[in-house]
Amino acid sequence: MDIAYQRLQNQHLWRPLSGKPEDVVRRLVAVQAQDFAGAKWALGLRLQGATDAAIEDAFTEGSILRTHLLRPTWHFVTPADIRWILALTAPRVHAVNASMYRKLELDRAILKRSKAVLAKALQGNNQLTRDELRGALRKAGIATEGEFRMGYIMMAAELDGIVCSGGRRGKQFTYALLDERAPHARTLEGDEALAELARRYFISRGPATLADFAKWSGLTITDAKRGLDFVRTQLLQEVVDGQTSWFSKPEPSVKAVSPTAYLLSIYDEYISGYKDHSAIGDERHLAQLKALGNALNSIVVVDGQVIGTWKRTLKRSTVIIETNPFAPLTRAENRAVALAAEQYGSFLGKTVVMI
Repeated sequence: MDIAYQRLQNQHLWRPLSGKPEDVVRRLVAVQAQDFAGAKWALGLRLQGATDAAIEDAFTEGSILRTHLLRPTWHFVTPADIRWILALTAPRVHAVNASMYRKLELDRAILKRSKAVLAKALQGNNQLTRDELRGALRKAGIATEGEFRMGYIMMAAELDGIVCSGGRRGKQFTYALLDERAPHARTLEGDEALAELARRYFISRGPATLADFAKWSGLTITDAKRGLDFVRTQLLQEVVDGQTSWFSKPEPSVKAVSPTAYLLSIYDEYISGYKDHSAIGDERHLAQLKALGNALNSIVVVDGQVIGTWKRTLKRSTVIIETNPFAPLTRAENRAVALAAEQYGSFLGKTVVMI
């Protein structure tokens, strides 16, 4: 079984979807999005004819939302899915955050008051920046000083389904009331939600292991296994190198042209969707990526394998792309990387300069 190729296919990096940005987000359930520009590009890679402007428009109008769920980080999610995913995963995130709540003196009473203030300030489709909401909280006598206090107040309100993303105001992000951005969100209860999350994870990211699912979802291994148990009869399984991978029956397709290259964000779901990355890169190269940590900008993938890094510099009408392969590339691989760079330039509406 070619795990890397099947993941490229199931995530629609190979053979992108036709449709709208929300169709990609719906397919992937949730898309890691703390790097906003990188997350937009992650959607663009999986959508035929996508542009940065079109995805920005979808975000502004609210057909895709951005909030904290699953693991405690920002994700894109659709309005239809946001409530049941929050209901399933927010208690776990609150538990992870508990020590920070105590450290920041954010007890239950303060968080309850904060949510009431935020809801009042945002009602009537009023979209406000974090600084504007900070002012509303201070006016109500709720302290927001300190490096993390405001951030955890807002995250708690996101996790409890009070606020989510509004449209951007220039380059500034705003918040809006979730009730007003997602008035028709689905509600799923308990085991039904757990089964839905597991089913859609393995369909969109398989082949993947139970440990991969637990890492991506933020669930405990016990709960992740329960979710898998609910849907295992709908999936195929195969043991590779002593690990059982689960996946949906692959759709018939023509094998991807080799070499095919992708310029991915470091947080792309091809990377962040799994705990074990051994199927997509040489052990030495993966160790190099891990050592770079948050200093790493983005990743070059050729035929499903991580082969280097890349970074961009934006100018008025051009985007400068610098690639750093771990080993010399063949002429065909260099052409493939150049084609991937041109795709990124087209997405941004800019001319590409490679260095």
